[in-house]
Amino acid sequence: MSTVAFIPARGGSKGVPGKNIKLIAGKPLIAWSIEQALQSVQINRVVVSTDCLEIAECARSYGAEVPFMRPAEISGDTATTESAMLHFCDWLKDTNQNFDNFLLIQATSPIRAKGRFDEAIRFFEEGAYDSLVAVTSSHRFFWQQPESPRASYNYMKRPRRQDIPESERKYMETGSFYLTRMGALRETRNRLCGRVGMYLTPEEESYEIDSLIDFKVCERILLDLAGEY
Repeated sequence: MSTVAFIPARGGSKGVPGKNIKLIAGKPLIAWSIEQALQSVQINRVVVSTDCLEIAECARSYGAEVPFMRPAEISGDTATTESAMLHFCDWLKDTNQNFDNFLLIQATSPIRAKGRFDEAIRFFEEGAYDSLVAVTSSHRFFWQQPESPRASYNYMKRPRRQDIPESERKYMETGSFYLTRMGALRETRNRLCGRVGMYLTPEEESYEIDSLIDFKVCERILLDLAGEY
């Protein structure tokens, strides 16, 4: 089965200007995802979609392909990731290129163990899933509707984390990566569809970078886990 890795990276970032190429633990943020994908034996190509020439140059310098510049109409603040994914799918079709699987990699999640993508792809194939989402176990208790507070658990009988049965455990979507059958993605126009597989990853791989605080936290983890991640 063939797999193409796709890394979307817009130039505009309001929270952290220049986020995708900002240095973290010694290299540009996007470089971590590119190198992790290139190290995978099950990924056939690594493509970056961007509207920014500086990001494109950086991505190419770390070994990714940037075969086109993303159109402005799908590069603004309101553009969805799916719009960039489907634009790439159309480009593949127009250039007569076919892949079985589409691996969406988010550059804002740089922490991934060595071999993570290969292990996830094997899990995906062995489970015969249509799509896959990376998750991490969460022991946090959630509330909603501040005007009329409602808890996600019975606070009159607050459970200990170790006593929560498997059937009631919560799992948080990390946003790090998603895997989808190419045909299913084109048909549903969504990264998650059909039979969805939940691929469990460690808590440290759940961190996403949206602020300078996130940068500091992720950099500390990357430096502490040097050689492992």
